[in-house]
Amino acid sequence: KLKEVNEQNRKEALAATETVANLVTDPVTTNVSEVFATQRKLEMEVKGLQTNTSHFAKQTRQWLEMIDDFNANLKEVGDFQNWAKTVEWDMKNIASALDYVSRSDSHTPS
Repeated sequence: KLKEVNEQNRKEALAATETVANLVTDPVTTNVSEVFATQRKLEMEVKGLQTNTSHFAKQTRQWLEMIDDFNANLKEVGDFQNWAKTVEWDMKNIASALDYVSRSDSHTPS
């Protein structure tokens, strides 16, 4: 009879130990699962952010190239304007000289 009581007590102690172990480990297991799920979400977010960053970097490089091209074209327009002003100034000088020569010839007796 004592042996049966000891065996019953041992079974109850094992069951109680298992219950306590489950009570202690279940929240930990749940938390670990949540941590891994959150980690997977974060890794997916990081991949998405890396993709977006790469896209934005490419777009920024394209914009910088466009701005460089625009600046070069603007410089060319400025160069052309300077050339046109120089030509205009030269033409005014030539016209003035021709006018002067023309007036000189008309006042000279033949």
